[in-house]
Amino acid sequence: QPELVPGGNTSVFRANVPQVFLDVNRTALMLKGVKLQDVFQTLQVYLGSLYVNDFNLFGRTWQVIVQAQAKYRDQLEDIRRLRVRNSGGTMVPIGAVADVRMINGPLVLTRYNMYPAASINGNARPGVSSGRAIEVMQELARSELPKSMSFEWTELAYLELEAGDTAMIVFAFSIVMVFLVLAAQFESWSMPLAVILSVPLCILGALVGVNAAGMDINIFTQIGLVVLVGLASKNAILIVEFAKVIRRSGKPIREATLQACRLRLRPIIMTSIAFILGVLPLLFAHGAGAEMRRSLGMAVFSGMLGVTIFGILLTPVFFYLIDSVSESSLFASRGVRTTGRFILLGLISLVFPPMLLVYAIRSWRSSPTAGATGPAPALAPRRTSEADARQAPAAPRSESESESLELVEQE
Repeated sequence: QPELVPGGNTSVFRANVPQVFLDVNRTALMLKGVKLQDVFQTLQVYLGSLYVNDFNLFGRTWQVIVQAQAKYRDQLEDIRRLRVRNSGGTMVPIGAVADVRMINGPLVLTRYNMYPAASINGNARPGVSSGRAIEVMQELARSELPKSMSFEWTELAYLELEAGDTAMIVFAFSIVMVFLVLAAQFESWSMPLAVILSVPLCILGALVGVNAAGMDINIFTQIGLVVLVGLASKNAILIVEFAKVIRRSGKPIREATLQACRLRLRPIIMTSIAFILGVLPLLFAHGAGAEMRRSLGMAVFSGMLGVTIFGILLTPVFFYLIDSVSESSLFASRGVRTTGRFILLGLISLVFPPMLLVYAIRSWRSSPTAGATGPAPALAPRRTSEADARQAPAAPRSESESESLELVEQE
């Protein structure tokens, strides 16, 4: 398989390892008066070893271990010539009470959930994700193993499968979290869309950078994607916030968008370049943990570079389109606003269940018919005093002063 390292799949299981099999004849043991325990102990002493005791000599402690010399235990006939004492004190050769022969069998027999099992370790090629490598191994196991055998994952692969798509769920909830916070800040459900639409730009840049560097999408890359959600939203907020303030001052949408771009271009460029240069050391990391730092650095570096280049160009377009559509007669209707309120309520219920009741109460109180038992009292017009009428009109302020005042009040 091209996704796996050639020769990278290893296993300690061997089914044809040469072994010496000793078949003890229990009937012959009883006839000759030999105990089975004595036979096993004789084999242990001569073929293996047996610790006896310690003794002190030359200021050191030495162990006494009994074992036959190598030339007396390297052939099958040597095993048959070993002798064991019976109950009558006579030495009986082991060949008279046991059959010694060569067989083939597994060297190590392990069990998994009480079933005989063989462990297999594999490695994926550079640039291939662990999820893809797991899928390839599963396809091989299903196609090659007989029906009487199955497979299970252990250790890191098992934990990865148990976690599943948790990282993607966290990423989706982080986007919803940013949307809800911005909806509360702007007091609108349409303006946060102009900010959230910049998130796919950073994800696209991060994926292109990781793919160009030949890296895989691991847990550190996914952490970088979550970080990029906040960084991408920060640049978009700088443009959308100022454009919204200028729009409230009474200027057209196009003029407000262009003026916000001119005002916030330099802060966006300066902060973005500072952050991009700050993560450069992660791209050239070396030593222990360098692979983790490179994965995180490449995702954040390429994603921030992409959102800086494309976000400056596309965020004003998003704001212009969404603000124009939100002020149209279609979205200004009561039915569309009610639908949007229910959608926002559903999002809040997914992320913050305790806030569901609070939001419902606030929405009910803000409704024009909530708690109304009679006609609403009419507001009397404010009377203009004679002194106010005689007051001379204030001197007109310049355009820049008016814009500065509006921005300060909003902040």
